[in-house]
Amino acid sequence: MTIFKQKVDEEYLTVSEVKSLLQDVEAERAADEEREIRYELARAIEHVNRFAILDPEESRELVEDLLELEKVDETTAFKIADLLPQSRDELRSLYAQQRYALSGDELDEILNVVAKYA
Repeated sequence: MTIFKQKVDEEYLTVSEVKSLLQDVEAERAADEEREIRYELARAIEHVNRFAILDPEESRELVEDLLELEKVDETTAFKIADLLPQSRDELRSLYAQQRYALSGDELDEILNVVAKYA
């Protein structure tokens, strides 16, 4: 027997948005006394509860604001919204894998957007 898996769709979500979705799943599972919460789900819930700082709407607004900046792509916008870097060094670490470096002014522009939400 061969099982094939196919990716049907893909969408970026912030940790805050995932927290909201997992809360719904957790409530659904809690209502059914015969269903246990699997270890992986429990760990995911624990993770989002620890690291989700903004509410889902704020996190999505932050992503949208970041995407308006020239040097912020979609993947990086979601990383920034999840991690909420507070310094140039923290922000530089998110760009470490990029083929270019940001100037101090570009870093500050991004940090100013983050500061509105953090």
